Amino acid sequence: MKTELVKPVVSNFIKSLRDIGYSFEVAVADVLDNSITAKAKNIQIACIPQPKTVFSLLDDGTGMSNGELIDAMRLATNDPDTTRENTDLGRFGLGLKTASFSQCTDLTVISKKNGRVFIKQWDLEYISTQNEWLLITPDLKKYESVPLYAEFNKQESGTLVIWQDIDTFTEAAIPNKVEILRNHLSLVFHCFLEGIVPGKKALRISVNGLQLEPFNPFNPKHIATQQLTPEKIKYKDSEIVVQPYILPHHSKLSQQEFEKYATKDGYTKSQGFYLYRAHRLLIYGTWWGMHRANDAHKLVRIKIDIPNNQDSAWGIDIKKSFANPDSELKKDLKRVIQQVTVKGSRPYTGRGKKIEDKSTTRFWELLADNKEIKFAINRLHPIIKSLENTLDEDQRHMLNVILMGVEGYLPLDAIVAQLNTNPMKVKQDSLIDEVQIKALVENWRASGISEEFIKDLLRTEVYKNREEYFEYANNGRS
Repeated sequence: MKTELVKPVVSNFIKSLRDIGYSFEVAVADVLDNSITAKAKNIQIACIPQPKTVFSLLDDGTGMSNGELIDAMRLATNDPDTTRENTDLGRFGLGLKTASFSQCTDLTVISKKNGRVFIKQWDLEYISTQNEWLLITPDLKKYESVPLYAEFNKQESGTLVIWQDIDTFTEAAIPNKVEILRNHLSLVFHCFLEGIVPGKKALRISVNGLQLEPFNPFNPKHIATQQLTPEKIKYKDSEIVVQPYILPHHSKLSQQEFEKYATKDGYTKSQGFYLYRAHRLLIYGTWWGMHRANDAHKLVRIKIDIPNNQDSAWGIDIKKSFANPDSELKKDLKRVIQQVTVKGSRPYTGRGKKIEDKSTTRFWELLADNKEIKFAINRLHPIIKSLENTLDEDQRHMLNVILMGVEGYLPLDAIVAQLNTNPMKVKQDSLIDEVQIKALVENWRASGISEEFIKDLLRTEVYKNREEYFEYANNGRS
């Protein structure tokens, strides 16, 4: 068999390698995975202009020898099909390189192990010129002014990753990039930051000197959060843990807490599955095409924990930002969806059923006719009936026209939009205050209103649980 050696055009290959699709925060998280695998307890990140923008990530992990560092800098270091330690967050041996190359053209890694320091560098411009993957061992002294180098020098072991010649954002974009990064890392690594990973103490991560606080998207400590019964699914000799949560209705939260757990994407887009591998959040806010996102289920979030040997079954990509579970797994997940969404819609359907509550006479009633649903004003409401009794026929006709107009042109779209985006600000009941209610009671009492009518009024929404207003009017007290 005749063969020929055909080398790739390295400069073209580099361009393809850099265009995998990492965002800044996803790239940083991918690099940080290596620090966790190296058993780091503290991770510091700096992204500052110096005078050009420089990114540094320092950990206090085990560090690497010269040979280990060369292997770490090698593309596709690992066989993705080999068995790894259950704490290993990598798979392909590409994360450090592809994530870094997506943001910069100069990647330098300095590592310390057993008191010895080693340094290696990939310079993509140099590689393109030479058309060979030539790993550089630069002069260590050139990096003494790099952010976090002084801290690295004081450590017994650890690794410092440095990005130079960053070309994906400018100096002016740093504050916004750093803020997005903080939020992303607080979410993705919240299990490690909370110290809830078995066998590990709480991890400390700081970005530009500010220590991160964990953001647990399930708000599990809130008394109104529903943590449903977890389910364990056996698949390919491994165990998958599925833990459904139903977040509190906005009426149970403060404005600050409501906005916090809405996230930047909002509740509707944040519903669905949250996939964790070895306690690291990979993908969130998706139903994987098995369920349509809707407002009734926007409080449903389902946590899935998988071990790190199931990447192929879940279709996890190199960036760890995409997954598509096997069809066999989807059968189990669909069953979970059906069970949880029924319960997840109750905070809203339960409130909707209050309109049909027979213990209270309401201004609005729900009418169902020929599979259509309509909201209508209750014409039997005692206040409306009392008003009708004071009107002549023409005036009663005009009142009915007004009520039909209110019903027919109820701004449902605007109401739904406001309830979805600003539910904490919608305070419809505040249109009627105590002074107005007391004035009405005084007028009715003065006009010799019947006790039977008073009983009817006590059952209406306006006066429900406000009997003291009638006592006030009757006794002349405030």
